[in-house]
Amino acid sequence: MFKRALVSTSSKTHLVDFLKPLADSGCEIVSTGGTSKFLRDNKIKVTEVAEVTGFPEMMDGRVRTLHPKIHMGLLARSFVPEDFKLLKEHGVEPFDLVVVNLYPFSEAVAKGLEGQELIEQIDIGGPSLLRAAAKSFERISVVCDSADYQEVLTRARENRLDPEFNKKLAAKVFAHCSQYDELIARTLSTSKTEGPLPENINSNLKKKLSLRYGENPHQKAAFYQSSPDHPLSLHHLEQLQGKELSFNNLLDLEAAVAMVSEFENPAAAIIKHNTPCGVSECSEINSAFNKAFEGDPISAFGGIVALNRQVNKSLAESLVQPFLECVVAPGYDKDALEIFTAKKNLRVLTLKSLAKKNSRAYLEIKGMKGGALVQESDSESQDVNQWKVVAENEKIPLTGAIKQDLVFAQRVVKHIKSNAIVVVSGKQTLGICGGQTNRVDSVRMALERVGKNHTSKIWVCGSDAFFPFRDSVDLVAKAGVQWIVQPGGSLRDAEVIEASKEHKIGMVFTGLRHFKH
Repeated sequence: MFKRALVSTSSKTHLVDFLKPLADSGCEIVSTGGTSKFLRDNKIKVTEVAEVTGFPEMMDGRVRTLHPKIHMGLLARSFVPEDFKLLKEHGVEPFDLVVVNLYPFSEAVAKGLEGQELIEQIDIGGPSLLRAAAKSFERISVVCDSADYQEVLTRARENRLDPEFNKKLAAKVFAHCSQYDELIARTLSTSKTEGPLPENINSNLKKKLSLRYGENPHQKAAFYQSSPDHPLSLHHLEQLQGKELSFNNLLDLEAAVAMVSEFENPAAAIIKHNTPCGVSECSEINSAFNKAFEGDPISAFGGIVALNRQVNKSLAESLVQPFLECVVAPGYDKDALEIFTAKKNLRVLTLKSLAKKNSRAYLEIKGMKGGALVQESDSESQDVNQWKVVAENEKIPLTGAIKQDLVFAQRVVKHIKSNAIVVVSGKQTLGICGGQTNRVDSVRMALERVGKNHTSKIWVCGSDAFFPFRDSVDLVAKAGVQWIVQPGGSLRDAEVIEASKEHKIGMVFTGLRHFKH
């Protein structure tokens, strides 16, 4: 068994079960303030670090383990006799076990902490202890993950703590510290500031979930976690029922979460093949889902639904009627969960952060052969008062309701593949199309979807980029569209505006393009 352990933990999960048998066997436990109090409260004898160093914890705990009497006990080499002579000369006892986990910086980011509050969650002493102990793996077992407690304890009891096992623990420590530092670097460098993107981006990924296969059965796949550094990260998903998640499910869930998180009011989004096929924002969540589904019920078959409010019994009854792959929401009533059991294969998931709008910026990283493309997320907020009305509709003026539809259309259109067109009425999508090789085909196909499913004629049309020719305006005017919202910026803007005036339909320029390749 171990003779002397150094313990400093943020998370106390399973810590007592791990350390009590060691302490009972005679292992000296040396620990820091909060951890030592926790252990004493749980009847485990503890030596305070301050007793070892002769210095109290200082600067609100910033300085406590950064001391030669701690690090000499970690860094002494068993194969260098002079090291142990120095320990004896200075009255330092070596450690053979180090148990450390770090300040929860990722949780602080997820909570939205900023400024000095966030900075104080950057651990300094913890990584120093871990790295020093891991460097000495030939004689020290170093544990940074509570999942390893049981195996370490079992091996200690059976006298099977060999350097090869310690080496695996050490490798895990260096990966853990690297990931921790990478999260801090990424967080500090991706604040919304002027200037270029960072010179270096490290993507230390930890396998979160093995998947049956990728986009197709012959492709291996897994879900890797970088760090839970965004409240909308799928790392935070909790699956309540249903089949295991697939590669394609996760891609669609990411798109669904991104879409529905655009809205403050109750909203629903249905995603199919990584593209919205129905979106609605209403005064209550049941109507939001019903309108999103009515937007394109054919495409909704086999889709993924995201909702930004808790699911009640009546909504659950609506959700089990069509065939859906997944439902994700901030929470569910007890009766709703009971209703879902009738469809055992339906994946029901919770993502608590969906309960409120969240458009915080982050870096998007898209892998390529030999590297990656990196960009800021499309999180730019717009002041609609800066929009420019370039053509008026005298019969249907730009009232509050029309303006709301224009804003809604722009929020939706940025989540649709390039050459994106969306037709909207009453904050409900009536026709969506994108990913076409020319914009006029997108317009035609979006209008065809409207014609199949709807009779309302007070429509607005949103476009992710400018109309290069007047042909798209001619098409939407003929179909009954009353207002168009687009960024503008074409060489033929004057021609496009003139077409809008000829058809007596309104047009607004936003000045902000929303390409999504």
